[in-house]
Amino acid sequence: MHDGDLRRPTVVSAGEPAGIGPDIVLTYAAVTSQQPNWLTLGDPEMFSERAHQLGLHLNIVETVPEQCHQPAEKGHLRLLPPQLAEPCTAGLLNPNNARYVIDTLTTATQLCSDQRGSALVTAPVHKGIINEAGIPFTGHTELLAELTHTEQVVMMLAADQFRVALATTHLPLSAVPDAITPQLLEQVITIIHQEMVDKYGIANPTIRVCGLNPHAGEQGHMGREEIEVINPVIDTFSKRGMNISGAYPADTLLTPLYTQNTDVFLAMYHDQGLPVLKYAGFGHAINITLGLPIIRTSVDHGTALTLAGSGKADPSSFIAALTAAVQISQNRHNI
Repeated sequence: MHDGDLRRPTVVSAGEPAGIGPDIVLTYAAVTSQQPNWLTLGDPEMFSERAHQLGLHLNIVETVPEQCHQPAEKGHLRLLPPQLAEPCTAGLLNPNNARYVIDTLTTATQLCSDQRGSALVTAPVHKGIINEAGIPFTGHTELLAELTHTEQVVMMLAADQFRVALATTHLPLSAVPDAITPQLLEQVITIIHQEMVDKYGIANPTIRVCGLNPHAGEQGHMGREEIEVINPVIDTFSKRGMNISGAYPADTLLTPLYTQNTDVFLAMYHDQGLPVLKYAGFGHAINITLGLPIIRTSVDHGTALTLAGSGKADPSSFIAALTAAVQISQNRHNI
């Protein structure tokens, strides 16, 4: 890594202020000795009040990315300070603060796009309250794609070296078969392969692809999507030298026999791949958005409103997401 890259902070968006996003950020800052160079976007008064509620003693420092050159110190939280519209109560959603959430994400994304931040880590947001505020919002992934003018992105979740990418994400199950086209699969597989090379430093990644139907269609007796759509795309990439294979029955593919020698699995839809990964890595799994011009990782959990301000929120997934963002940034600059 170049010296200049070491001096750019990882940027953290703390998410819904009434949720556990501020809690996990504060807990990490208060108790972790070996921290990277990181900077959080958030309202200083809200963070100060939440720290007091959690019984955490921190020095909250308002700053900008250009002043963040070194790893953060234990007990110090560096904030770039956007302001809430109204005071926030832990666990109580307020639509008047929804614009603050979107503005925080927009600013954080811009910092990374402008090379003022090395990577983006996002804490959970509450889609419902954002939409209730009259702001069209379907999720982090879609917003980040829009902000960075990215046509196609891929959602991937990871628990250590177990990685599952998705061909389709938040679709009704009934809409999935029509959504899986040769064009979509070609785009998704291209992104996965390129990102494994660029962001993870894996020269020739092993990609294994799930079928859509039970038993991967049973030679056409249980669905023909594998024969007509999925396998031809796999064969095309394989003939080009890509280390890709499938389509496999998902129920036997996502098992330890294959996870030990696979860099990334491709599942056809959300609940085909993610229940297995979340079972294997619950609490420390993370979300990575592939295909963006910036690095973005995220926690794998929601706002957990009932836990906000209680001191019971587990920061493990946040720590894993922050660690991964730093590592991917290093990989990118060392390649």
